[in-house]
This record gives sequence, structure tokens and C-alpha cells, in this order.
Amino acid sequence: MVTVGLLNSNQVHPREVFSDPIVDRAAAIILVHNHPSGDTEPSQEDIAITKRLIQAGELLGIKIHDHVIVSKNGYTSMKERGVI
Repeated sequence: MVTVGLLNSNQVHPREVFSDPIVDRAAAIILVHNHPSGDTEPSQEDIAITKRLIQAGELLGIKIHDHVIVSKNGYTSMKERGVI
């Protein structure tokens, strides 16, 4: 777990996302977060931070395989959707 957000927003910074993968010498990661609303559609903020994290991962040599949004109603894979 990197961060706990508010009901409808969250602050995510690449240094927190990648700190454990760097220590663990990971080659790749999968990002996962939840939408308490039940709607798993990626928001514009979700897409923007995902693209930023992909760029940071490229600099670090850590590939992001997917970003999955989960809720009580199911999940959405940004990779399956073609977002990443």
C-alpha cells in the first residue's frame, strides 16, 4: 500500500510508488487502486497519473504491466482497455 486517499481523490507521487520496487530490484509492477463508488471507469486523473508513472518507470527500468481499478462491482484493466 502506497497511500490512502479521500472519498473522491488521492495524491500519488512516483517516489512512493517506486520506493519498494527499487529496494526489491523489481523488473516490473502492476498498479492497483480502488474506486469506492463502484464505477471502475478510469478517470482523467487516473489516466494522467498512470502515464506519469509509466514515464518514471521507464527512467528507472521498471516496467508497468497494467493499472487495474477495482470496486465491489468488478474491475477494469487499463491495459485491456488500450489506455496503456
